Amino acid sequence: GPAPAHAHGSRAVRLRKKKMAARSVCRAGSAAGRALLWGPRPSVSAATYAQTLQNMPETQVTTLENGLRVASEESNHPTCTVGVWIKAGSRYEDPKTNGAAFFVEHMALKGTKKRPGSDFEKEVESLGAHLNGYTSREQTAFYIKALSKDMPKAVELLSDLVQNCALEESQMEKERVVILQELKEMDSNLTDVTFDYLHATAYQGTSLAHTVEGTTDNIKRMTRGHLVSYVDTHFKAPRMVLAAAGGISHKELVDAAKQHFTGPPFTSKGDSVPTLRRCRFTGSEIRARDDALPLAHIALAVEGPGWADPDNVVLNVANAIIGRYDRTFGGGKNQSSKLATLAVEHNLCHSFEPFNTCYSDTGLFGFHFVSDPLSVDDMMFCAQGEMRLCTSTTESEVARAKNYLRNAMVAQLDGTTRVCENIASHLLHYGRRIPLEEWDARISAVDAKMVRDVCSKYIYDKCPAIAAVGPIEQLLDYNRLRSAMYWVRL
Repeated sequence: GPAPAHAHGSRAVRLRKKKMAARSVCRAGSAAGRALLWGPRPSVSAATYAQTLQNMPETQVTTLENGLRVASEESNHPTCTVGVWIKAGSRYEDPKTNGAAFFVEHMALKGTKKRPGSDFEKEVESLGAHLNGYTSREQTAFYIKALSKDMPKAVELLSDLVQNCALEESQMEKERVVILQELKEMDSNLTDVTFDYLHATAYQGTSLAHTVEGTTDNIKRMTRGHLVSYVDTHFKAPRMVLAAAGGISHKELVDAAKQHFTGPPFTSKGDSVPTLRRCRFTGSEIRARDDALPLAHIALAVEGPGWADPDNVVLNVANAIIGRYDRTFGGGKNQSSKLATLAVEHNLCHSFEPFNTCYSDTGLFGFHFVSDPLSVDDMMFCAQGEMRLCTSTTESEVARAKNYLRNAMVAQLDGTTRVCENIASHLLHYGRRIPLEEWDARISAVDAKMVRDVCSKYIYDKCPAIAAVGPIEQLLDYNRLRSAMYWVRL
């Protein structure tokens, strides 16, 4: 009957499909073979790295009469990120008010005089937008990611947030509880604790020693008056950058800024402009020994340069040579980083990473690692041994590190939020947006001799700052670690 014929027909179709699939696999295989022999065919659509650098949209900057800088990068994205970056953070606080910036960031998202309580958040949500903020030692930021057509509304919301923050007493009590809970949770992140200790010892007696979040005692004692005074002093137009990236027009952004960022509290009273005092670096250490913890966290740093110093590019190349490592990395002993290879072979640590943390006039250049209690001494010896960069960096290491840095530089501009943050940070740190082409030229100019010279300038025979947390009995005496800073010549 018809049924078997139908079944036979469908089987024939299946067999035909199998043969076609097998042929296509063979074709794909032979194509792959040709690609291996002849190399990949150049793609017509793929832009080269050099073209990408040249085709970056320009950053437009306009300074309003009140001193507010408005900057943007236009692209054809359907979304945009708009934000206000302010030159304010824990470095601008004194020991009694440390934590005010962090408290203000929490309060700013909880209503304004015009939109009390949750009205502000509801209005952001009604746009389908994301509102976020953060505080660091030298910067405070609030930004909104929204559809491009909603950019003027986002600017109006941000202007309301920074000019009319309500700072209601009742809301303040709620946030106080939240912040105290956050402080407890932060104590369990030992990497953050170690870096806070590193700042506390390296910059002891100065405002960079403060943590961003402040102390528990300060948060308990903080009054509305403290917060009002902080906002009045720091939230001023000349200390701010309004930045935007995505599918927006710079002219529209400037018009919206002129319309909304005009409040009377915006101009600084002549004598009240906060100035930063120099934060001296002190070679010293903090040890928080706790043998009940499973792993030791150790950070060592020398004083590095401030943001605008050209030595930073060279130090970042040096860090890329040292490399980083985590037990979750694949590759086993076949790591490009010598220190990573040693770490795998001898089971020295769970993870390590070099860092170059910059501030306006100083910085911390060093490394942080996490290890078992019985590997601390060996890991420290090998990590300090990596400071051989002073004398023995090779051109091939530098070439690899430069490529790594180029890749990281382009990758960090992925998405409107990162571009927006990049624009604002550059304007606050350097007074202008440094284009990718210029960064690339600076990276290209670095050679092995520069790495050796610059590393010697910052590392050789300098007193380090050291912070150590956990089971650190094996960590050698400070003077031994200090003397290793000149053994690197050997």
